[in-house]
Amino acid sequence: MKIIKTLIAALAVGLAATTYSAQAQDKGSVGIAMPTKSSLRWISDGNELVKALQAKGYTTDLQFAEDDIPNQLAQIENMVTKDVKALIIASIDGTTLSAVLQQAHDKNIKVIAYDRLIRDSPNVDYYTTFDNFQVGVLQANSLLKGLGYPEKKGPFNIELFGGSPDDNNAFFFYDGAMSVLQPLIDKGDFVVKSGQMGMDKVGTLRWDGAVAQARMDNLLSANYSDGSRVDAVLSPYDGLSRGIISSLRGVGYGTEDQPWPIVSGQDAETPSVKAIIAGEQYSTVYKDTRELAKVTADLVDEVMQGKEPSQINDTKTYNNGVKVVPSVLLTPYEVDKSNYKEKVVDSGYIKAADLQ
Repeated sequence: MKIIKTLIAALAVGLAATTYSAQAQDKGSVGIAMPTKSSLRWISDGNELVKALQAKGYTTDLQFAEDDIPNQLAQIENMVTKDVKALIIASIDGTTLSAVLQQAHDKNIKVIAYDRLIRDSPNVDYYTTFDNFQVGVLQANSLLKGLGYPEKKGPFNIELFGGSPDDNNAFFFYDGAMSVLQPLIDKGDFVVKSGQMGMDKVGTLRWDGAVAQARMDNLLSANYSDGSRVDAVLSPYDGLSRGIISSLRGVGYGTEDQPWPIVSGQDAETPSVKAIIAGEQYSTVYKDTRELAKVTADLVDEVMQGKEPSQINDTKTYNNGVKVVPSVLLTPYEVDKSNYKEKVVDSGYIKAADLQ
């Protein structure tokens, strides 16, 4: 009987310790607003943020808005009403969030813009992202490498695609790429046969692959039906690249007589890495969103403890129209057929079996 009582007492102490530990780890709730599930990367980002934050003792409220601006606004308003401790927002259109971010500020809820800068609000505390200008530089340089420039002189026909004009990152991607391409266009080594340049002409609303495919159809029929070929396509995102490649396939590219143009991309999505292996897409830009989620969770945890976040490495670049937002910039990497295994398979970002 004495042994049983001792065991019961020990269990009670253990349960009390477990309960205390659970309570000690309950640091409050963090709201996570992601734009859509239609892009594989946002699903991954959401899951990685939940995992990283829960490991630090936070509960999470993860919402996807399916690229619907009023829906995302309503989701964030609901999170503010629930008194989350912090908001992590990958905005669809950050310019629509000023009122709800003021409400968050009034409740002392910290706001972290996640990979998309929220514009025109003073109530954005931090920004976590990758070096987005460098993403564009990598994409442009991959086109040069794929074309064999400058050993092969050209002139090469190139067409340009931009991201969604309501996403601040799209302008950084485009400007980074054009810092490389514009001098070659001015020199005549690269020719934009359609004449369509600038984000007002080449932007792709909502990063929609179907919109990119339709525009590529129009570019080909209007500018290349004379027997000339498009040699390269600047694409800022894998989802657009796949739409562009579908359009090119429809008019006979991808054969021995009509080889694939050099097509760039971004996000190292599994279907596009498979397309790179198959020789359809030339490159993508790999951004380890697991690392971005981890850095963001670390930042939230430090701020919640009243500390200055140790990860901030840029306090000059990202002006949202009202203030310069302190930022964490991570490094992006080019991925092509020569290094995809090292970068995305060996790192565990994509399983080798998923590329079969």
